[in-house]
Amino acid sequence: MERCGWVNDDPLYIEYHDTEWGVPVYDDRLLFEYLNLEGAQAGLSWYTILKKRENYRRAFNRFDPDKIAQYDEEKIKELMKNEGIVRNSLKIHAVIANAHAYGKVVQEFGSFSRFIWSFVDEKPIQNHFDSLEQVPASTEISTRMSKELKKRGFKFVGPTICYAFMQAVGMVNDHVTACRCHKGA
Repeated sequence: MERCGWVNDDPLYIEYHDTEWGVPVYDDRLLFEYLNLEGAQAGLSWYTILKKRENYRRAFNRFDPDKIAQYDEEKIKELMKNEGIVRNSLKIHAVIANAHAYGKVVQEFGSFSRFIWSFVDEKPIQNHFDSLEQVPASTEISTRMSKELKKRGFKFVGPTICYAFMQAVGMVNDHVTACRCHKGA
């Protein structure tokens, strides 16, 4: 079966591509997880983070924002010693800041999902790119999302990270047209 060219032959990566990437996600906790994992990816490859995802889930209380918002210096020291995650102080502190910001967004909008999906009018964007070279690194929407998230206190949410997040959670479907996962292929 034809797949997007960024997928390697690791069954973990194939499974991610075939069953997760580009599939709409509306669950608040899962959206929070993806946003933070995309932030962890900054400067690295998604494949690196994907291989560490289960470690991240264990280290960060399955990305429960309420628990993460309570992290103290002892927990941060513990995370900095965890070889199963990317031990970058700025990225670890960003997850905690994001948990605090997440709570405020939920108070304001009723759910994180409602806030996030409002950037695409609650409907996935179906793109029709024939090659990976046509897929943008960021868009006007991801730039707007980035500005809004930063304004609310989120960290590691630049326009490129936001666009990768949008792709991952199915706000945009960027499977190339020849890919088995492209709608209408």
